Amino acid sequence: MKRRTLVKGLATAIPSLLLSKAIALPAYFLDPEGSKEYIKVPFSPTWDSLKNYKVPEWYKDAKFGIWAHWGPQCEPERGDWYARGMYEEGSDQYKYHVEKYGHPSKFGFKDVINKWKAENWDPDHLVGLYKKAGAEYFVALANHHDNFDLYNSKYQEWNSVKMGPKKDIIGGWAKAAKKHNIHFGVSVHAAHAWSWFETSQRSDKKGPMAGIPYDGKITKADGKGKWWDGEDPQSLYAQNHPLSEDSENNGAIHRQWNWGNGVAKPTDAYIEKFYQRTIDLIDKYEPELVYFDDTALPLWPISDAGLRIAAHLYNRSIKKNGALKAVLNGKILDEEQRKCMVWDIERGQSNEIEPYTWQTDTCIGSWHYDRRIFDNHHYKSSKTVIHTLADVVSKNGNLLLSIPVRGDGTIDADELKVVEEIGQWMKVNKECIYGTRPWKIYGEGPATENMAPLTAQGFNEGKGKPFVAQDIRFTTKGAVLYAIPMGWPENGKITIKSLAKGNASLYPSKIKSMELLGVGPITDFKQDETGLTVTLPAKQPALSYAFALKITN
Repeated sequence: MKRRTLVKGLATAIPSLLLSKAIALPAYFLDPEGSKEYIKVPFSPTWDSLKNYKVPEWYKDAKFGIWAHWGPQCEPERGDWYARGMYEEGSDQYKYHVEKYGHPSKFGFKDVINKWKAENWDPDHLVGLYKKAGAEYFVALANHHDNFDLYNSKYQEWNSVKMGPKKDIIGGWAKAAKKHNIHFGVSVHAAHAWSWFETSQRSDKKGPMAGIPYDGKITKADGKGKWWDGEDPQSLYAQNHPLSEDSENNGAIHRQWNWGNGVAKPTDAYIEKFYQRTIDLIDKYEPELVYFDDTALPLWPISDAGLRIAAHLYNRSIKKNGALKAVLNGKILDEEQRKCMVWDIERGQSNEIEPYTWQTDTCIGSWHYDRRIFDNHHYKSSKTVIHTLADVVSKNGNLLLSIPVRGDGTIDADELKVVEEIGQWMKVNKECIYGTRPWKIYGEGPATENMAPLTAQGFNEGKGKPFVAQDIRFTTKGAVLYAIPMGWPENGKITIKSLAKGNASLYPSKIKSMELLGVGPITDFKQDETGLTVTLPAKQPALSYAFALKITN
């Protein structure tokens, strides 16, 4: 008894000792919660060290998260990247901005921030709604490329507590997530403000305002008598620097996303400020997941700031929990980097079972709220979301789904319908999603014959053949196999070719029982050389655009 107490005490103490570098210790320490797993010693800011990362079980089991990609760029309700597009002469967002607010030399994005009040925001209601929809984790935007911190930021004066809504947005989301017992994460995008905001350095090339600079290079001295008197706009825009190569080309930023191809290199002060802001965010709000909208890590490879943040996040998690329970998402990772964090694919899906847990992030509309999508009823349907979820989970992935939030902090009626329908489906079929692992193959059917390849961050969503009833995805939980057809067959029968009699490499055992989740046992099935043919009951489960067969031997 005394020996067990001593080991537990050492296990609790070792993380803090290691972090202080007070003593040298062996390569492993025991998990103080008593599991048989061992945890590597705290991490250092190198790729080799980060390769010791192990994805926590909570994230592997969670499968589904909802994201509030919400900030001041949602105030105009005119779509994604508004703070950049409003400075692109002749663009839709530029025209909208001039008509609604005035010319960007007089009313810039800093002034959009001042307009944003988030007056109807109720994080408790929204997170509760998402929990009911089946989300096991919730992610909130902490800052975007617009460089505005949505929390009580110690290192960025342009933040939501001091300006705009004058509310601690991340603090409110975190409190609601804790209340509803849902894992909490944040997304961080601000590393790219340096080049992303270069459009604000421009001026019109034609018309009555030609040659008059936009507000991207104004300074603190220009604020006398203005609402922002005493504040420095360069803390937001960060544009007192030479332009990147080909900066006048609005699309050039995409090939410069990895801080190459002629991008203007940020100063050390800019990099260090981003690092301090992100560490402050992690330490204040203790997110279990941090999503970076970056190639690999922020500011890599021109700086080790992202590596230092990653090491801090992991070490802090170990110190707090006695085990590594943090998740870090990054994009466009090579094979070695995928060992260091969780690979995120934007608006796309892998075409195979991945050896490491990964994530798809997508949105039912525009990343930043666009009123036109609601007016025209063009959101993704719950059917599309569920098909994506089943496909992603069958390939060892998670789905992070963004539900756009209006400028005032609410979601619209069409979005609510989608969220509620997802919840109805998950209530019936959740056991084929949560806590599952991939089978030997992810699925079968015609859609597998026309899969679109990934490009850049992902972006193969919707480019393949649409799912039909013959498209089936598989998940497992222990000895149970779940088959998820992507639609109800017209003749009431479904044939699963992968479960053909004699196909011992996939399913060597005899199928003894089967259940249709939400309905009950199925006894009318036949296994032969062509496959497992199941005669479905006349009663269909709710929202049968996908349903689950629970198969046991």
